[in-house]
Amino acid sequence: MRRLVAFVCLVVFVDTMFYAAVTPLLPELSDQYDLSKTAAGILAAAYPAGTFIGALPGGWMASRVGVKPTVLVGLGMMVVASVAFAFASSIVVLDIARFVQGLGGAASWAGALAWLIGAAPRERRGELIGTGIAAAVAGALFGPVLGALADVLGQEPVFFGVAVMGVAMMWWAWRMPGAQVGAPTSLKVLMWSLTDRRVAAGMWLTTLPSILFGTVAVLGPLRLDELGAGTAAIAGVFLAGAAIEAAAAPFVGRLSDRRGRLVPSVVGVAAGGVAMLIVPWPATAELLAITIILACPAIGILYTPAMATLSDGAEAFGIAQGFAFALSNLAWGGGQALGDAGSARLADATGDQVPYLVLAFACAVTLGMLVRELARRSPGRPLASRA
Repeated sequence: MRRLVAFVCLVVFVDTMFYAAVTPLLPELSDQYDLSKTAAGILAAAYPAGTFIGALPGGWMASRVGVKPTVLVGLGMMVVASVAFAFASSIVVLDIARFVQGLGGAASWAGALAWLIGAAPRERRGELIGTGIAAAVAGALFGPVLGALADVLGQEPVFFGVAVMGVAMMWWAWRMPGAQVGAPTSLKVLMWSLTDRRVAAGMWLTTLPSILFGTVAVLGPLRLDELGAGTAAIAGVFLAGAAIEAAAAPFVGRLSDRRGRLVPSVVGVAAGGVAMLIVPWPATAELLAITIILACPAIGILYTPAMATLSDGAEAFGIAQGFAFALSNLAWGGGQALGDAGSARLADATGDQVPYLVLAFACAVTLGMLVRELARRSPGRPLASRA
């Protein structure tokens, strides 16, 4: 079990690290290719768009073909995307490489996390999901460092190195014993599961922080650049924020196992809403940096209870865990793409403050619904199912 946990953590770590590497590079790439905020948002959104498109195929493959082949396909696509990103000479190639990486990420995440949850005791599900999330956040922690390194050494050696790491992980996955393919899940059952309150709540509570993160990850670096921060400083800001988030994720997972999924969800939505109200206003790079460092872990609280809620609902509906994480990928990809590209486009048209305030309102509405549900019943009881 420990070997499997280590492998799954490495898969999500490397994938997220490659995804987050573009954050400190956005200002430089915007200058190099003369990108507007909207175009920079499209580059950032290409990965989650790929994840959104690949979510259901990745879940289908994990539940029908097996988790091991799904992980191998996902890692193979990451290798191809890394090589393309290393030697790209146009913004179109960069966009396509990021999209392919997102497709691969949908497969590797669905396969790896279904592999882990399929072998885990149910009473430790939240804790192990929290461990996986912590590894992903650690990848987000080192992603900006990778981007800063690419700024110093060049994209070619750094991102080609990511491809080499991907090949090594494929070899490790090939040598690990494969898990048994679960019972097949029909598309009709999958769609019907969306009527379950746990599944629907888990998807929305995954979508919401993804929109928030996407907004901060695009508008934050561009604003820091405007205020005079360099690539290394921007990388340090997101590194520090991700470090705090990574440390908190396993604790949040244990809390969701012991107190129910609602309690940390209420805390996460409230913290995310406060972050959206504060981030757009600092007028110096130093103050904005501190605000972003605190906003990242505040937003990230939601991911662990959201994924655990979704996993619980999927299990009750008889859905294979590969498809459960496909729904999670679908929610994350849609939310992150909307935050990356949609908020950038809105900021281009109205200014940076408007997207943040819209998202603060969305958090307030969600918080009201969660507080009402929490007041209706005991905090330790899981979300009730309509099924």
